[in-house]
Amino acid sequence: MKEQVASLIESALKELVSAGTLPENHSSTVQLDRTRDKSHGDLASNVALTLAKSAGMPPRELAQLICAALPADSLVERTEIAGPGFINFFLSASSNQAIVAAVLQQAEHFGSSDAGKGRKVQVEYVSANPTGPLHVGHGRGAAVGDSLCRLLSATGWEVASEFYYNDAGAQIDNLALSVQARCKGLEPDDESWPEDGYRGEYIVDVARAYMAAEEVDAEDQHVAGAADADNLDEIRRFSVAYLRREQDLDLKAFGVHFDVYFLESSLYASGAVEEVVKTLQDNGHCFEQDGALWLRTTSFGDDKDRVMRKRDGGYTYFLPDVAYHLNKWQRGFERVINEQGADHHSTVTRVRAGLQALDQGIPGDWPDYVLHQMVTVMRDGEEVKLSKRAGSYLTLRDLIDEVGCDATRYFLVARGPSSQLTFDIDLALSQSNDNPVYYIQYAHARACSVMRKLAEQGWDWQQDRALQHLDQLSQEHEAALMRRLDRYPEVVASAAANSEPHTVATYLRELAADFHTWYNAHKMLVEDQPLRDARVALSLAVRQVIANGLGLLGVSAPQEM
Repeated sequence: MKEQVASLIESALKELVSAGTLPENHSSTVQLDRTRDKSHGDLASNVALTLAKSAGMPPRELAQLICAALPADSLVERTEIAGPGFINFFLSASSNQAIVAAVLQQAEHFGSSDAGKGRKVQVEYVSANPTGPLHVGHGRGAAVGDSLCRLLSATGWEVASEFYYNDAGAQIDNLALSVQARCKGLEPDDESWPEDGYRGEYIVDVARAYMAAEEVDAEDQHVAGAADADNLDEIRRFSVAYLRREQDLDLKAFGVHFDVYFLESSLYASGAVEEVVKTLQDNGHCFEQDGALWLRTTSFGDDKDRVMRKRDGGYTYFLPDVAYHLNKWQRGFERVINEQGADHHSTVTRVRAGLQALDQGIPGDWPDYVLHQMVTVMRDGEEVKLSKRAGSYLTLRDLIDEVGCDATRYFLVARGPSSQLTFDIDLALSQSNDNPVYYIQYAHARACSVMRKLAEQGWDWQQDRALQHLDQLSQEHEAALMRRLDRYPEVVASAAANSEPHTVATYLRELAADFHTWYNAHKMLVEDQPLRDARVALSLAVRQVIANGLGLLGVSAPQEM
């Protein structure tokens, strides 16, 4: 309805241009906001205030002329001018009721749009080092990243999801040394245990599988354990494949799929890293100091210059990151979103600076970043400690096994990524109105039960017939519910544009609250057929929107609970 009202305002402005009230070259984007106080109408616009100077008249006077020039439309019942010149729009009851028909007719497509117009967007998320099982922080990245992919796809983007494996560098060396130590029967408390070795019990499992010559399939790799405790290269290859497979299985249990798995090692094997070094040097952005090769990133907004190649000849993490993102650009992604932990904050400026130094025409604000804060897991009022070094952290699989995939996904995406998140296991397990995912799913199941109860009564329901009686929905609870349904496409569009899937989670809880309030206050299956048909139609519209919204979050919509 917002778009329709905005169109009416645009028509009025064109009329005022024709009348000479407004200049032809006036520039103003029609802004419409939903009012918080229903006494101020349903929608409000400040267009008269923004154009008053162009018109050379007081805003209230211009607002009166805009209202008079509005085309007649059954959508708007009346307008009022408020304050210094705001225009308040009171929408008709029929326009409110029309949303029920729109939802039922568009079904699973309601809320979708073509805003992206088929443009290419890549979302990289999780991208955990293959050195251990995924922890809850990775789970938050998976929930947010996957929901972003679903939102972007629903709004017309051509989406590619990607997982970047850091399968090169010191951490992988530490992994191989840790597994080798276990293969040789060493314990973490032994003096000869690797200084930065991994101590988790999963290292025992990897070592046992390697020495048993087990075979591992991990996406594009098939590796068999060599059962040779002295062959560090084979141990490294097997360990990475083993843990990649474990992470893949965890993500599949979480309902997350990736289109592309990209290996850091491929950047070295293909010569991409060396090519980036050469390009940066040829462009005159590098300098030698203290035996190291530096990039002058301060020329591109960084707070200090960065080392690319260390004295020992090894590269810092910064350099392959630049090579990797150049690869993304060369693959033709107009938009790239990196969903990562907040500890990556310092990489944002330096990666963008490195890309600018390549002189490839890459925009200065490319790529986009969504950085999530840490997750604190609580059980029985006490924090469940997360400690990767000690090997005692709570894994994502632990959480899924304990509270289920739906609750895990919803809770991890329900707050804005920039906010720290407390995951209360006891709340996630509770079947109460305090548990938001239960509350929302129960609303969907309740709406589904309406059709079963209808059949039990021996009453039929026909959509075409029901849509002729939507004028029966005259109660304020019903009006509030329909207004909430009307907001859904805006919520989806905004969530996709601003990378904020948590707003969908918030909306669904509000919709569920409106539905439960209405359901408890009014009898659904009344004897009066027109009223019954209309209320069933509204119930089914709510069911559809909840299912659509939960689908965007990767959460199921059960028919019974």
